[in-house]
Amino acid sequence: MNMKEEIRTLADRYAAELKRSIDARVAEMDNDDRSHVLIYAVLGVSENEGKLIDVYQNKGRFLYKYAGSFLEEAAKLCFKHAFPDSGSIRVTNTRGQRPKTFEIDCLVGEDALEIKWRDATTDGDHITKEHRRIQVIRDAGHKPIRVMFYYPNRTQAMSIQQTLESLYKSVEGEYHYADAAWDYVKNRTGVDLLGILKDLAAERTKQNGK
Repeated sequence: MNMKEEIRTLADRYAAELKRSIDARVAEMDNDDRSHVLIYAVLGVSENEGKLIDVYQNKGRFLYKYAGSFLEEAAKLCFKHAFPDSGSIRVTNTRGQRPKTFEIDCLVGEDALEIKWRDATTDGDHITKEHRRIQVIRDAGHKPIRVMFYYPNRTQAMSIQQTLESLYKSVEGEYHYADAAWDYVKNRTGVDLLGILKDLAAERTKQNGK
């Protein structure tokens, strides 16, 4: 099976799991207490519109979760294809007691890849935790490399990412995001992940349009 077919199979599995999760949640919502729509009405939102908003808020939570997990796993598949010995490992926390270990998403030789589909956090504590994590990775003799496909749009979230980029560079690591992240995967693995995903998206759009 070539990489496109492997990623297609992965996408099929995630799509099916996403549909099952959404269908189950929407069915559960039919029995939810909806007395809170009183407040919606006070704010000028109709009962029908409020219900739709609640449903799509839940759908959105599942979509973000599955979209992120799918893309991160697809990227790992590319590295596994090019580097059969690559994979996730855990390293002992040498900089504190909690957590006891940190996970490396994909270790390629001594390159410790952190693969993220996006990171829209605005939590300042995130910087401290990530700084400790990359120091621990350095202690273990690995090079921290962050690969993030979609950069946040909001100013505060962008500021967090700029700080993280500086932290990676301060320990002689690397930080690749947006176009550079797609290029990094393609250049290191020989797999045009972005091209494959665009093809699959076009196929799904055509199927859904019939």
